[in-house]
Amino acid sequence: MAVIPLEQPRAPLEMPLPRRRTLDRRNQPPSGPSRRLLILAVVVAVLALLAGAVSWRTLLSPMTVEVAGVSVDVPVQVFGLGTVAARVQSSVGFKVAGILVGLNADSGDRVPAGAPLARLDAREVAAQLGQANAGVLQARAGLVKARADIAAAEANLANATAVAKRRSDLARLGHASQEEAQTTRTAELAAIATLGIARAGIDVATAAVTAAEAQVKFAEAVLDNYTLRAPYDALVVARNLQLGAMPVPGQAVFTLVDPATVWVLGYVDERLAGGIAVGQRAEIALRSEPGRHFPGHVARIEIQSDAVNEERLVEVAFDTIPGVIHLAEQAEVVITTGRIDRAVLVPQAAVSALTAGRGMVWTVEAGALARRSVAVGAALLDGRLPILDRLPDNVRIVVTPQAGLRVGRAAILAEPMAQ
Repeated sequence: MAVIPLEQPRAPLEMPLPRRRTLDRRNQPPSGPSRRLLILAVVVAVLALLAGAVSWRTLLSPMTVEVAGVSVDVPVQVFGLGTVAARVQSSVGFKVAGILVGLNADSGDRVPAGAPLARLDAREVAAQLGQANAGVLQARAGLVKARADIAAAEANLANATAVAKRRSDLARLGHASQEEAQTTRTAELAAIATLGIARAGIDVATAAVTAAEAQVKFAEAVLDNYTLRAPYDALVVARNLQLGAMPVPGQAVFTLVDPATVWVLGYVDERLAGGIAVGQRAEIALRSEPGRHFPGHVARIEIQSDAVNEERLVEVAFDTIPGVIHLAEQAEVVITTGRIDRAVLVPQAAVSALTAGRGMVWTVEAGALARRSVAVGAALLDGRLPILDRLPDNVRIVVTPQAGLRVGRAAILAEPMAQ
């Protein structure tokens, strides 16, 4: 009989206890202060890389700069603002009083010298002139009569002289009495006296003619005063009276100007006026025609400046007077005071530390940036400054200063600035 072994009772299963992990601090992200330090270190490293990149870009990498070219025969000009005026301007009127009965001109008309502009009622003066002319005729008739009287007196004297001589001869021969001879001699003396009176009469008649003719000229002059005439070839600027008006002597009926003397009274800043001289070329632009430029020249420079505005008055004449002019119209003048044979022109921003005609500029020399002191002229009309020093061919001036300019930094030239 087989013996079946009894199954041993099993020990209760033991549940494995969870193993406690051993933390690897090398793999665990830091926390707390250590983590903040790490982040800060990373940020600093990134900023350092960025700063290095920026520094390389701004300090070491080549930069493109715009440079100025060389200009030749540069005009030096000054600007002035003024008004149209005329050197010869007249307010004309009558020398006598009267009623205005005729007007032959109006504003804007051009009239030749001597042309009648207006007329007063002069009927009374015309009648007086007629009387004066009649007086001349009368005086001239008196002169003719006086000359005839002389001829008659001379004939009578000749006859009396002949009779007296015959009577004297007969009395000497005893054929006539001494009384007859004395009578004929007295008649001769009377004829001589009559001739003297006749000759004196012709002087009186001649004087009467002269006086009558002078009276006519006076009456004609008075009558001419009743007609107002242009004193020169003129442009009528204004007509101040109408028909029927009664101007008093000296009252302006017309305002005239000599169009050949029209010019612009320009005011120029005293700081720029030192180079202006009579005869210099100029251009004139009228406000009514801004796109048109009239050639002209400096005709006169006033001695006294405007102490308030600190400006100098310069008269600029037109070379050719415009067909239509308007006095007191605003005008601009540009006067060329000189020329620069050769210069580099740069904006004012390109020059720093400008003192006593010298300033500092950035230049490109041998492919690198540099600083240089240069002689600088007065600003041109467009505001640019001329660099008067003749720089070497390999030296170019930077026209637009910008961030990153540093002496020694490599530079790439852009197209030269238009001159």
